[in-house]
Amino acid sequence: MGLEIRKSRVLRKLRNKKIALSTKINICDPVSVELAAIAGFDCVWLDMEHIGCDWSTICDMIRTAKMYDMDSMVRVSKGSYSDLIKPLEADATGIIYPHLMSFDEAKQVVYYTKFHPIGRRPLDGGNADGKYCQLDLKEYIKQANYERFLMVQIEDPEVLKDLEKIVQLEGIDIVFFGPGDFSQGIGTPGDFQNPVLTETRKKVAEICKKYGKYCSTPCGISQLKEIKEIGYNFINIGADVLGLGEYWKNLIEKAGKLLQE
Repeated sequence: MGLEIRKSRVLRKLRNKKIALSTKINICDPVSVELAAIAGFDCVWLDMEHIGCDWSTICDMIRTAKMYDMDSMVRVSKGSYSDLIKPLEADATGIIYPHLMSFDEAKQVVYYTKFHPIGRRPLDGGNADGKYCQLDLKEYIKQANYERFLMVQIEDPEVLKDLEKIVQLEGIDIVFFGPGDFSQGIGTPGDFQNPVLTETRKKVAEICKKYGKYCSTPCGISQLKEIKEIGYNFINIGADVLGLGEYWKNLIEKAGKLLQE
């Protein structure tokens, strides 16, 4: 057998009707990625929308994930088509497109991130995902469309009018409900129990199930079972900064008590 694109661990699980778990990486260092892999996560969520990681660091983090056969997905900044495809060319398993606002925007993102016959992603092949031109071109195109995912974020109330059409669109692999910015959009920042938010979270899962698409969202560990029962099958739990912050907070509290004795 010839060269192949690395197969997605997340898509393999989802296609076998299993739950895939990711965790968020906010610290721009491959050590965080490696620790997540050792812990057993299916995927790490890297970020170029809110986090100041440069391309070299992102590439190192993607390579680190691959060492452990763990997926990596990169939340891109909304810019040129190059901003969308560079993580894929660095061999990230998927990209997350933030603040999708309309069906027309969804079509454009698919156009730039999926190869023929789904879209017209600019073709190179001379990067990590194409094995630096060592992978047959036709196989590269075919495998990239099957083993790499596009996830779009539904995190604004304005896009809900197009939700059903977006979910049906070929090339949209995973739909992500973002409760943080959605809570802002409905005027109640941080109120994750707002009925509009909870109903929208259920609606996203229901529509995805209706059209055979996967759905994703973040949650705390105490919500995990509930989120699974709603219908979400790709779930983000935790982040490196949360874990490290909590560890250090507990450590200093214990040290303070011991030093007072």
